[in-house]
Amino acid sequence: MNITKNAQTMNNVMEQTPPTKSKGGRPKGDPDSVKTITIGVRVSPSEFETLEGKAKNMGMFPAQWLREAALTRRLPSPPVPAVNVEQYAELARLAANLNQLAKHANAGRMVSVNDDLLRSTTAEVQRLRQALLGSSGGEE
Repeated sequence: MNITKNAQTMNNVMEQTPPTKSKGGRPKGDPDSVKTITIGVRVSPSEFETLEGKAKNMGMFPAQWLREAALTRRLPSPPVPAVNVEQYAELARLAANLNQLAKHANAGRMVSVNDDLLRSTTAEVQRLRQALLGSSGGEE
């Protein structure tokens, strides 16, 4: 009877605690570094061959190579807005005029500048600086 009672107790214990089974597989990564978003990029067969070759040389898959190239390489500067090009040309004109005055002064020639012209030139340089920075005229 002792054996039966022990077997019954063992059955009760086994029923209460189901066997735990390991999930297996690769452990989960850091949630911040897990890649969950896909970006589709269409390439021609020749472009794919080029990408595949570059990736293979680096021991990577094409997607890995593209990700690394896009995130670590320096891209060309964005185009300069037309307003900045215009303002830059205006600033260059003013700078050339000021440079000519400085050249005459450094050569020992008498240079006189009207106070109003000097004030307006200073104000124009300030306005151009603000326009290039994209501010509308507040504090710098």
